[in-house]
Amino acid sequence: MFRLQARLSTLCQSARVQLPDVARGHNHHGYKLPPGVACCSTQAKSQSKPEEKIKKLMVANRGEIAIRVFRACTEMNIQTVAIYSEQDMMHMHRQKADESYLIGKGLPPVAAYLNIPEIIQVAKENSVDAIHPGYGFLSERDDFAQQVLDAGIRFIGPSPEVVRKMGDKVEARQAAIAAGVQVVPGSDGPVASIAEARHFCEQYGLPVIFKAAYGGGGRGMRIVRSMEEVDENFRRATSEAEAAFGNGALFLEKFIERPRHIEVQILGDRGGNVVHLYERDCSVQRRHQKVVEIAPAPKLPLDIRDKMTADAVKLARFVGYENAGTVEFLLDPSGQYYFIEVNARLQVEHTVTEEVTGIDLVQSQIQIAEGKLLPEMGLSQDEIELHGCAIQCRMTTEDPARGFQPDTGRIEVFRSGEGMGIRLDSALGFAGAIISPYYDSLLVKVIAKARDHPAAAAKMLRTLKEFRIRGVKTNIPFLLNVLQHDQFLSGVVDTYFIDENPQLFKFYPTQNRAQKLLYYLAQVMVNGPQTPLATDLQPSDVVPSVPQLPFDRESDIENGNNNYGYYAPTPPTGWRDVLVKEGPEAFAKKVREHKGLLLMDTTFRDAHQSLLATRVRTYDLKRISPFVTQRFNNLYSLENWGGATFDVAMRFLHECPWERLEEMRKLVPNVPFQMLLRGANAVGYTNYPDNVVYKFCDMAVKSGMDIFRIFDSLNYLPNIVVGMDAVGKAGGVIEAAISYTGDVSDPSKTKYNLEYYVNLATELVKAGTHILSIKDMAGVLKPRAATMLVGALREKFPDIPIHVHTHDTACAGVASMLAAAQAGADVVDVAVDSMSGLTSQPSMGAVVAALEGTDLDTGISLSDVTDYSAYWEQTRNLYAPFECCKTLKSGNSDVYINQIPGGQYTNLQFQAFSLGLADQFEEVKKMYAEANQLLGDIPKVTPSSKVVGDMAQFMVQNKLTKEMVEDRAEELSFPVSVIEYFQGYLGVPPGGYPEPLRTKILKGQQGLDGRPGESLPPVDFDKLKADLVEKHGHDVKEQHVISAALYPKVTDDFLEFHDKYGPVDTLDTKIFFVGPKVAQEMEVKIEKGKTLSIKTLACGDLNKNGEREVFFELNGQLRSVKIKDEEASKELHFHPKALKGVRGSVGAPMPGEVIDVKVKEGDKVEKGQPVLVLSAMKMEMVVTAPASGTVRSIAVEKKMKLEGDDLLMDIECD
Repeated sequence: MFRLQARLSTLCQSARVQLPDVARGHNHHGYKLPPGVACCSTQAKSQSKPEEKIKKLMVANRGEIAIRVFRACTEMNIQTVAIYSEQDMMHMHRQKADESYLIGKGLPPVAAYLNIPEIIQVAKENSVDAIHPGYGFLSERDDFAQQVLDAGIRFIGPSPEVVRKMGDKVEARQAAIAAGVQVVPGSDGPVASIAEARHFCEQYGLPVIFKAAYGGGGRGMRIVRSMEEVDENFRRATSEAEAAFGNGALFLEKFIERPRHIEVQILGDRGGNVVHLYERDCSVQRRHQKVVEIAPAPKLPLDIRDKMTADAVKLARFVGYENAGTVEFLLDPSGQYYFIEVNARLQVEHTVTEEVTGIDLVQSQIQIAEGKLLPEMGLSQDEIELHGCAIQCRMTTEDPARGFQPDTGRIEVFRSGEGMGIRLDSALGFAGAIISPYYDSLLVKVIAKARDHPAAAAKMLRTLKEFRIRGVKTNIPFLLNVLQHDQFLSGVVDTYFIDENPQLFKFYPTQNRAQKLLYYLAQVMVNGPQTPLATDLQPSDVVPSVPQLPFDRESDIENGNNNYGYYAPTPPTGWRDVLVKEGPEAFAKKVREHKGLLLMDTTFRDAHQSLLATRVRTYDLKRISPFVTQRFNNLYSLENWGGATFDVAMRFLHECPWERLEEMRKLVPNVPFQMLLRGANAVGYTNYPDNVVYKFCDMAVKSGMDIFRIFDSLNYLPNIVVGMDAVGKAGGVIEAAISYTGDVSDPSKTKYNLEYYVNLATELVKAGTHILSIKDMAGVLKPRAATMLVGALREKFPDIPIHVHTHDTACAGVASMLAAAQAGADVVDVAVDSMSGLTSQPSMGAVVAALEGTDLDTGISLSDVTDYSAYWEQTRNLYAPFECCKTLKSGNSDVYINQIPGGQYTNLQFQAFSLGLADQFEEVKKMYAEANQLLGDIPKVTPSSKVVGDMAQFMVQNKLTKEMVEDRAEELSFPVSVIEYFQGYLGVPPGGYPEPLRTKILKGQQGLDGRPGESLPPVDFDKLKADLVEKHGHDVKEQHVISAALYPKVTDDFLEFHDKYGPVDTLDTKIFFVGPKVAQEMEVKIEKGKTLSIKTLACGDLNKNGEREVFFELNGQLRSVKIKDEEASKELHFHPKALKGVRGSVGAPMPGEVIDVKVKEGDKVEKGQPVLVLSAMKMEMVVTAPASGTVRSIAVEKKMKLEGDDLLMDIECD
């Protein structure tokens, strides 16, 4: 039959060549065709007779292809009709048509576009005279083409018979064989069963490939490399083919290894004319779906091109092909090519052919359907030429970092790449577009044309980098990697390219800072502050004024200091210059040789820890830092890190403490930075393995830290020595500290006398401290005691610098620091005036003024202190919600009795007020002193001070006295911190533990012997980093790993918050804490040279999903984000989400529909075992068990529609 058709086609073609006018329908007297040819030519004449021009055309499809056809029709003055499903009610393609009609009401989303009777009925009711099927859906259904013609409507495509033959890949193979075109060995017809598939595999050998018999696009394709894979792949391919094309029939082919996928574009008309428009290279594929297409195929040998295009034309003529189509081949490494299929429709990648030939394929399709012949359209083969190179990238809403899982949601931001040689075909390329899980994930087709392949690739790369799409994930990062790969740029890739280049899947995370910040602002506007506010006071509206610095343009340009809108001169020389140039030992020596009194400024750490709950942000520290650099260069140090600031920065301020340190180091290069190191506790509240302490100190020095004040809360020497050794090895200045308690000026208090402190200091000097520190954390160092203690230490250690720290709780801090200076202290701690006093440090201005003109003159200008203080006075008002003065109205001399440390004093008072125990705070203070005695009269500094505080509150709440605790210790349930203290987790207190209280409280539990950290196994930092990367992605820094070793959950929460909300540290302080008001304008500098202009416009009403839409103007463009109203949502029901970081909590990897649940509750499963099958965007995904265990519960059932991360099941892991 095929041979007869071929012979008849040849005769017709000969007649047309010899008698062209007759063949075109012109009557010439005297010409008469032979009878056998006349029949053929009459048919040709009938078919080529011009039909009526198409007036109204329907596209039986959706999305970008529908719009592509509409545009072609508009240029041809043809009216357009769209159809749309219920799910596509708001889709762009229906808006681009002149008319649009709903179809498939009540049907599933895909079924709506497969509803042939309704589509034809709509066409007839609305006077449609032609239907274009697009690609996918019904485009390769011969029954659809036939029913269209039967309804008296023209079908834009091949005849139903050709669609049937070419759509059936088995019959297409037979046609190719009959036409003399080489094919891949394959099954003679559809494979009806698994048994038949197995027989084929046994006959031809592996590998083989299942293919959908009635469709393409990678749907229903599965490679089989082992017999064990046959059954499952047959079922999955059948299911996918049924879902995509309405027919699950499959055929089998021998799988060709390492081929290039080359396809030839053809056009045929009713007169038997067939031309090719050259070839396309579609070898860049993932799961048999084309990702990048190129026309023409780079570096394809001309002889192969000529043979391949000739075979394509030969096959098309053989079957009598009309309209547009694609003949596809596999080209193996030896140069042998095989026919694989004909796509009897327009292809997704037709665009690149249009770009290099200048021929509009859609308009050509329509003209052919109107009866025009190719020569009449100017499409003879010798007139079709190639011009340059074109590349098409299929931009999809898939996440390449998660195995290309389809993503859904609302596009919040859409900014496209444009420019010379760029074409965009899209239907969803706009902000506000909804990406549903029901259809293909294609978002935009980006086409770049240039003179050659490398130039087109460069143009495409530039364009993709210009795109900004937010709200859904896209494959842009993957496409960028492809376009920059040397093999792709060479022009020759095969279908293994993606699989063999795992580096294509290494992505740099997009920052998306602007949109994330909008999310944060909207979150605060809808749900309130994202960091708990301690009081009902509100931040002030005042923007603190930064003292002016001199204008020095030249030096600023040289030093790159213009980060804050003004020019500052080169920083004057400071003590850090000495340290950097000469090292820690020489630095300490020069400090000792210095004649005046040196000051350490605690404003950047301990002052706000004591007064403002450690809540001062990097934003406000950075603003005043240049002034400090210029005016306070002779400070001994600036305390700006360590202690509670480390975890509070992450926990409440959502900042990275390491970034704070690094950024401030750039702004203050000349003043040494000082931090508080809790010995073996580092900056935590418990003991850590020694390698954590060493690694922390090493990273701190590398990040900009200089001086480490090292202490232990119990003065437990082994813990201090660990910290000293870690700092020394890291290259920092060792400042070992004595934690002061008691009163050396009171002869009746013998436990902590001068001898105790001198002996402790002697051990610290022996251990190698560069500087000796006295840490008076409670502010109980009276002036006379300061004279005695400093004097004794100075006499014992004449060459060691002495540094004294205190708190001003009793209002005697200035007097004590002056006494210490007179007794021989080299450095004392102060805070700027507006941040001093109460539980903070003594006033900087008072000390400066008191010593002005004396031998101990600080060398600091009082007027500079005044300017500095003015800034902090205004800034302090921004932190009103944390202001200690809400409850603390004055200093309290009773600190000499209770010895509560400054920072803890404020916190305890806050707690008492918040718990409604304000009237009992005096009782808490008294009980603090009682608790201290119960615990053995210990030094009280974090974390030992917390133990005393917990015990005191425990006693107050339970109305216990000291005697009652001692009597009933065996029956009481004590706070965990108290039990751990008696177990030895903090070290050994001076004088040992009080007995028999310790024995009673432990109730037989074993205590630790020796230094706690010695018995702890070292942290595996490589494993810790791997765990963090698994949870948070590859944007995990070494500093994050150290943070996680110290504060695992806090670090996890911080990284999640930062990933969700971006650089919130760039927001001004009031906006950060309480959010903006409607109509408020703000500028946010996210980096040098990049400033966001944001204006809040409105906050919408609650929608059915419990969300509010918040509208902004960002850099002049409208943006909006949807935020779940947490309070209102409590009354709504939502499917539970999988628990992040919990291995047995299995979540949906993508939005979609459950099509199969393979396990039931109580089943035992192995890691990697398939447990469930999801379908989305016509793609099926098998969900596997993340770990071995038992299925505890299943949260879904078949046909249930899910969102991403919805809980599927809980597995109790083995």
